[in-house]
Amino acid sequence: MNLNRRKLHKMKDYKELALKAYQIRKNILIAIGAGHKGHFGGSLSIAEIMATLYFYKMKHDPHNPGMADRDRFVLSKGHSSPGLYATLAEAGYFPKSDLPTLKNLGSHLQGHPDVLKTPGVEANTGSLGQGLSIGCGMAIGLKHNGLSSRVYVIIGDGEHGEGQIWEAMLFAPARKIDNLVAIVDKNNIQAMGPTCERMNTGDLVSKWRAMGWHTIEIDGHDVRQIAEAFDEAETIKGMPTAIIANTMKGKGVSFTENTAAYHNNSMNQELYNKAMQELDDKIASLSLTVHSEKSF
Repeated sequence: MNLNRRKLHKMKDYKELALKAYQIRKNILIAIGAGHKGHFGGSLSIAEIMATLYFYKMKHDPHNPGMADRDRFVLSKGHSSPGLYATLAEAGYFPKSDLPTLKNLGSHLQGHPDVLKTPGVEANTGSLGQGLSIGCGMAIGLKHNGLSSRVYVIIGDGEHGEGQIWEAMLFAPARKIDNLVAIVDKNNIQAMGPTCERMNTGDLVSKWRAMGWHTIEIDGHDVRQIAEAFDEAETIKGMPTAIIANTMKGKGVSFTENTAAYHNNSMNQELYNKAMQELDDKIASLSLTVHSEKSF
């Protein structure tokens, strides 16, 4: 069920979004597969954010990906493309049976998003630091065309080591780009270890706020907080919004959580089966709670 652009009032709504997040996580594992190297950590950490964007907040149509007044999503940390593909498949942009072709020669699902290959992809990303600048341009263009559409950009916390992020952080408030929302996946771990030990960016909430952004800090795995932050962002005029989402690297699979080991790694068949069983158990539990609610 698509919850786009509908105010969430019922607890069942939040439970459905939480369930979608775990279905997205399962899709991520299906896409990467056993014995194949892939970016598990940063894909799993954004599942609730992606579920809330695509199944609640964003205006989009999988049957008409080029709809002029659609909202736009940019995954600046393009190496987490399995998380984007998993969401697009769940939303119906292409069959889930395509997911296991990830990174295969000739597949439309490549290691980084490609706007020319994959339905629903809005920008080629993966050269880190560029996504927020792309989002600024999109948002300005939408305003120029008289459209009320909005632009959402997910940025990695480690990605703040790229100078272009800071340039875009200065540019957007200067141009009062209030149809732009930046979401920071603050999972505190990047490819080689803790972000604070690589290039310590310190208090990101204070820094985004000081740059002139309306800044909200949330639990990035709490769909209620995510939805409320997106709703709040729509009320802000004259300045862009930054959502600092505190997340856990590799969320949802016990042995991938809070470790750099699965930033980009492979699972043998035994570990893959264990991960899938954990996700299937969680999905079954969440499905039970959703179906036990009265219809509304």
